[in-house]
Amino acid sequence: MDIATRVYNHKWKIDPIVRSLIDTDFYKLLMCQSVFRNKPDTQVTFSLINRSTSVPLAKLIDEGELREQLDHIRSLSLSRGESTWLRGNTFYGKRQMFRPDFMEWFEGLRLPPYHLERKGDQYELTFEGSWPEVMLWEIPALAVLMELRSRAVLDQMDRFELQILYARAMTRVWEKIETLRGIDGLGIADFGTRRRHGFLWQDWCVQAMMEGLGSSFTGTSNCFIAMRREVEAIGTNAHELPMVYSALAEDDAALARAPYDVMSDWHEEHDGNLRIILPDTYGTQGFLDNAPDWLAGWTGIRVDSGDPAAAAEIAIRWWQERGEDPREKRVIFSDGLDVDKIAELHRQFSGRVKASFGWGTLLTNDFRGLVPDEGLAPFSLVCKAVSANGRPTVKLSDNPEKAMGPAEEIARYKRVFGVGAQESMDVIV
Repeated sequence: MDIATRVYNHKWKIDPIVRSLIDTDFYKLLMCQSVFRNKPDTQVTFSLINRSTSVPLAKLIDEGELREQLDHIRSLSLSRGESTWLRGNTFYGKRQMFRPDFMEWFEGLRLPPYHLERKGDQYELTFEGSWPEVMLWEIPALAVLMELRSRAVLDQMDRFELQILYARAMTRVWEKIETLRGIDGLGIADFGTRRRHGFLWQDWCVQAMMEGLGSSFTGTSNCFIAMRREVEAIGTNAHELPMVYSALAEDDAALARAPYDVMSDWHEEHDGNLRIILPDTYGTQGFLDNAPDWLAGWTGIRVDSGDPAAAAEIAIRWWQERGEDPREKRVIFSDGLDVDKIAELHRQFSGRVKASFGWGTLLTNDFRGLVPDEGLAPFSLVCKAVSANGRPTVKLSDNPEKAMGPAEEIARYKRVFGVGAQESMDVIV
């Protein structure tokens, strides 16, 4: 496919930014089923947060075009083929991962309304309603904002400029793949949906990894691309679950238990490689220090903030202290990765744990230095649950630069979870 020509000639009704309800991350659907089962009546609010305030989204993106894309997403529903794939495919070695009652609900779903307002040079975009419905806005909302920003820059370019731009970007991705080819025993997946340059580009990157990395490429987080390209759909769970469970806690004691309540509910639904701990929502060290012993028997952890090597060392010590063999455990690194860091972490932990990698924004949106004034450089945009049943959510993270929530609640959570001084690190994406 000639992406440059497609971009030059595109009309959004031919190339809508989000073209399917399953053009989303696999973990979203797994979490949605868990929420549908355990907390279907919880009312949540999600909000767009642009951490990179130097990127003036409201100046770059036309409000009418943004509304048109969001309205298009609200018109989407599962196709028969998509429903068949979800109902009948094998995920993580398990058939019928998605239960019939969840699938019946999902097949009838249309995403709920949104609220969009311009505030200075930024957009305020929020979604309110029942948790299972509203949570499915997160990934498509991010994809729309990211791609509309890309299109705003690309629309100023002529045909040959676009050809050269994509030739350079493709060369960059392929050179990265060639570097990764030299790593024995590598396992790496595409985690780049939420902050991709565009759908067509993510799809191209997945195909390049399929050809260039062979069996080292383990799959993609994007369900729609996984279905189309017949590769594994990859993903487990995210910070959203402990954030909302914690916001619902009635007192400090319930708050301290909330992250483990999430794991208990997940334990009942999933086994094997889906039992992956995400420990950093309120600090990795404290989470593991206070974790129930049965969690040590889970398959592994995902490292998503702070110093990745330090977090992996904490996990290794924790498993050893509980009589588990770290060499049998999986550590998934997934925060701001690029090839040099992937190679470094693989060297450091190969043979000590089963190291694997979720490669995100710097796979599917690395256009740094390819246009003037870094007009296509990736930036940090998130869409998070900010309240549950009227109570604010909080995220602490292992990097205080990623913390979110009201200051007084952040202080309370730090006290409850015993989070002391933290080292700040630049948020790349």
